[in-house]
Amino acid sequence: EELCIGRPSTYAPTISTIQNRNYVVKKDKEGGQRNYQVLVLEKDQIETKQLTENTGAEKSKLFPTDLGNVVTDFLKKHFTQVMDYQFTATIENEFDEIAQGQKDWSKMLGTFYKPFHQLVETTMDTAERASGERELGIDPDSGKKVIARIGRFGPMIQIGHVDDEEKPRFATLRPSQSIETITFEEAMELFKLPNVLGQYEGLEVLVNVGRFGPYVKFGEQFISLAKGEDPLSVTMERAIEVIKAKQEDDAPIAFYEDKPVTKGKGRFGPFIKWNDLFINIPKAYDFDFLSPSQCEELIQKKMVQEANRFILQFPEEKISVENGRWGPLLKFNKKMLKLGPKPEGGKFTPEEAALMG
Repeated sequence: EELCIGRPSTYAPTISTIQNRNYVVKKDKEGGQRNYQVLVLEKDQIETKQLTENTGAEKSKLFPTDLGNVVTDFLKKHFTQVMDYQFTATIENEFDEIAQGQKDWSKMLGTFYKPFHQLVETTMDTAERASGERELGIDPDSGKKVIARIGRFGPMIQIGHVDDEEKPRFATLRPSQSIETITFEEAMELFKLPNVLGQYEGLEVLVNVGRFGPYVKFGEQFISLAKGEDPLSVTMERAIEVIKAKQEDDAPIAFYEDKPVTKGKGRFGPFIKWNDLFINIPKAYDFDFLSPSQCEELIQKKMVQEANRFILQFPEEKISVENGRWGPLLKFNKKMLKLGPKPEGGKFTPEEAALMG
């Protein structure tokens, strides 16, 4: 409001957009303790008290991510006019004039868009890719530079360069770390991963950090650690505890037609899995205490739905004709095509369906 930019209707979508693009993250920030003195004058005597307070704490606030900082720096460098608050205020004022019929919208947009479009093309051709690269020091073992930067999957530490004879080494930053503030010592700690802990049930157990956070690897199985858990502090005992919990979760909770029924939690909530069929659990059921009879009931309902869904199936060709929301459709792998009637009548063959896909 002080800068005369933005409208109430644009606030929510703007905040959603920068969160979805991981430019900012909503989180709590722990404060730090600070010592201070209090001087009390009473009856011509000064009494000094040493007190401590917690300061700098934030709750449910938006904080810029490393990606957000890099993008902002890039825009400020190459798009100075667009990043100027006064420019935004002027544009919004012109929009108001258009709404009131005082200005021609096509001329106004033309005045802005043509030079802006040219600037975008020039920047794409000439600007270097921004990574927020920051040199931290030299690796004592290899003598190569240690840098913090933004990579394909987020903020990371890199030892070496892509042009070196040996491939660079990479380590992912922890959620609490930033490429702008991480120290050389903290960066080198990250290269202690992956950490091989030992063997369990004849399979290797190690702990590491990946794209989706810290995890324990047991053989070929990846098991996520609890949010915020420090992978460097994970012992073999803790890893076995995580593995056993996963094994219990993956154990069949029932059998239907001699095939196991397992349960899990996915992107769309809790589900059970039977014979490659995923079945979402309605709220009317207690997911933690599903009985075999309830599993059977859910599977049978799902099978009826699936039977009504398919008009034709060609499993070997991975082709199906299904009843869609807006009429029949052809599905081939992940491609979908709305179907009309066959011109000469009759049914489509698998070969004809494959050609349409």
